[in-house]
Formats: sequence, C-alpha cells, structure tokens
Amino acid sequence: MPLGTLDRTPPPFFRQGPSALTRLMFFSALALFLMVADTRFKLTQPVRAVLATALNPVERALRAPVDAVSAAGDYAMGLQDALSAEARARRELAQQAARSARVEQLEQENLRLRALLDLRPGLSVRSQTAEVLYDAPDPYSRKVIIDRGTQQGIAVASPVINEAGVLGQVTRAFPYSAEVTLLTDKDAAIPVLNMRTQVRSAAFGNSAGAGLELRFMAGNADVQVGDVLATSGVDGVYPSGIPVAKVVSVDRRVDTGFARIALAPIAQPDAVRHVLVLEPLGVQMQPKPEPAPDASTKPGTGSRRGTRR
Repeated sequence: MPLGTLDRTPPPFFRQGPSALTRLMFFSALALFLMVADTRFKLTQPVRAVLATALNPVERALRAPVDAVSAAGDYAMGLQDALSAEARARRELAQQAARSARVEQLEQENLRLRALLDLRPGLSVRSQTAEVLYDAPDPYSRKVIIDRGTQQGIAVASPVINEAGVLGQVTRAFPYSAEVTLLTDKDAAIPVLNMRTQVRSAAFGNSAGAGLELRFMAGNADVQVGDVLATSGVDGVYPSGIPVAKVVSVDRRVDTGFARIALAPIAQPDAVRHVLVLEPLGVQMQPKPEPAPDASTKPGTGSRRGTRR
C-alpha cells in the first residue's frame, strides 16, 4: 500500500476538546447562573416538587422499619412508665389511707382527751391522767396495766374512770405502773345508786367477764330495763354520781324470790386508752377530831373525891 493512502487523522479517542480550565469556568458560571435564577425566579421549584412527590413513597417505604422500631421502643418505655406510675400511685394511696386512719384515730383520741379535761373540773377529788399500756396476762380476769404508779402518787383502791363512767379500781400499785381491776371482773364489786328510784344496791362482775349484775335484789324490786346506775359514794372510795352501768334485762324468779338483773357497763373497757385515776375519798377525808380534855382535870391525874374523916 502506498504511504500516501494512509489516514493520518487521530482516532476519536485521542481527539482533543476544550481544555479542563475552560470546562471548569463554563460549568461554574452555569452553576452560578442556575443558583441566581433559582433564588430570584424560583425556576427549579416545580422540578423539586415533582422529584419530592415521586420520591415520597420510596422515602416512606425506606423509613417504615425505622418508624416501627422507634414506635415499639416508645410503646415499651410508655408501658414501663405507666406501670411505674401505677405502682407509685398505689403506694401513695396506701400511705394516704394509713395517714387518714391515723388522723381519724387521733381525732377520736383528741375527743376523749377533751372529754377527760372537761370532766376534771366537775370532780371534787384530785385526779391525774394515765394511759392503758396492755391487758393483764391472766386470761381468767379482767385487768389492765396503766403507766402511772406509786412514784406518781397512785395508791391502791384508787377509782379509775373515763369520760363515760367508771372503769374499775386500782388493786396493785408498782413504782411506775399499776394494775386496774375492771368492773367486769368476776371478783369486782361496787355500790351503786339507781338514778330513777334513788335505791342503793351493789353491782358485781359476772363470771363471764362481759358485764355486771345486781345481786340480792327482791323479785318485786322496782328495777326496770334502761335504768341508769351511778356510784352512791357510801363506800368512801368512789365519788357519788359517776355513771356505772345500765340495766339491760330483769328476770324475776318466783322460785327463789330474787330477781336476776343483768347490767351493761356504760364505760366500755375494751375501747379505752386514756383514763383518769382519782384519789380515794377516804384518803381526803379529814381525821375525826379527838374530844377535848376536861378542864377540871389535869393531864396525868385522875379526878378524886373528897372523904370525910
């Protein structure tokens, strides 16, 4: 082949176009123009809206797993928070219930203390308050222990009352405590006065330890259900006029000639906490004055009669 027939033009791969600097300046100017045009004239806004609308389902599909995991985590955290809040609310409710019960108890105790304080000015004997500590360990008796003893001036035979009436009597005194035998004890007895008929009698604790009874009352005695019995004051221990019991039943027996009269104590010993301990009347009574010596006699010498010699 002759050399003149050869194509000496470079192939397309080696063809040279605009230089890199030229292309850089061109595309930079084009980008700047598009940015200015988009900012000033909003030219690309419709294109952007079309692209966003077309890509929205794809975006939602790609975000679905992420949203599901996030929702599951929020549900678990919300459930845990709800359970914690419920437990906290239950604890607060229990505390409020305990406080409410305590407030009611304090109100009842305050009322009893006020009643005791109102009762003290009406008593003509000295008294002091005491608190019931516990019941006596003997199951066959009705006795309680109070927190006052001989160091506080408590003496044996001191009456014990509350705002309702008589509770019992101190039977044993220790330095810092005392034992009180309640009226419902089987060995307890107290002289009483029927406030309706003004008839004196004696009330005794029954063997069951749940009430009292009037003994040795004639079958035709004027005693009715509902009669109120109070202390008569003839024993020198209890002040007169303090409520003791109320008649609840009268069984007039023809075969024995006596009536069986059941009483219910006015002061409920099982629901008492604060009491008044009174000084026995016998302790406060003035001693009986001794008779004055005869003026005609001298101390240490007897009277002598004259004799005739």
